[in-house]
Amino acid sequence: MGKGGGCVPSKSKKSAVADDRQLLSNVAPIPVDDDNAVNNNVSSDAVPEIESVSELKLFIVFYSMYGHVEGLARRMKKGVDGVEGVQGILYQVPETLTDEVLKNMKAPPKDSEIPEITAAELVDADGILFGFPTRYGCMAAQMKSFFDSTGQLWKEQKLAGKPAGFFVSTGTQGGGQETTAWTAITQLAHHGMLFVPIGYTFGAGMFKIDSIRGGSPYGAGIYAGDGSREPTEPELALAEHQGKYMAAMVKKLAQA
Repeated sequence: MGKGGGCVPSKSKKSAVADDRQLLSNVAPIPVDDDNAVNNNVSSDAVPEIESVSELKLFIVFYSMYGHVEGLARRMKKGVDGVEGVQGILYQVPETLTDEVLKNMKAPPKDSEIPEITAAELVDADGILFGFPTRYGCMAAQMKSFFDSTGQLWKEQKLAGKPAGFFVSTGTQGGGQETTAWTAITQLAHHGMLFVPIGYTFGAGMFKIDSIRGGSPYGAGIYAGDGSREPTEPELALAEHQGKYMAAMVKKLAQA
């Protein structure tokens, strides 16, 4: 795998604050074909036009026990890949539970086509989106174990300045759609990484309360319920939007 390379200098750097604000305002919501969705009358292709750079790598690193977080990750990659010059790459973090325990928990097998990532490989990323289910309002132990393995990177500050974001899965409405991401920010702070939330850039759909849907200003999310609930199109559309939004940010920072 090639090195991420960090920031790429721009030959015609734009320094105006107005230009940065325009970049974010142009990342349009993803239209959702759903009865409860809001048509924002803005094309999903309205990604900021930024001068080309060599292909950037946005890692989508996740842990998923029952497939809910994986579903968001796959849709997120679609959003990333829709931004010219940025490639979304899926990775899983290593499992910490034994096969016997996973079998008793009725967890499906992991997708063997999505490789496991090592801490050292994070250096190759130009940006990272971390996805994980919640455990009592915080990230699952599998993801925490992975972060704990990044000690050498922390010591050498190899991840300092890299943009990163979160997406989550919770079992209930009060189960941590916001706190799971909020409590994970400490991991980024110690590495000196740049937390990139999505805010309310998805548009009016984020304000609707006529149906159950995951997600928050911190990032995309899904309600898994007892594990049988499948991701809804609005939840997946928010994940796609986050991928596109993050890719645009990574691209902009690479030219700074």
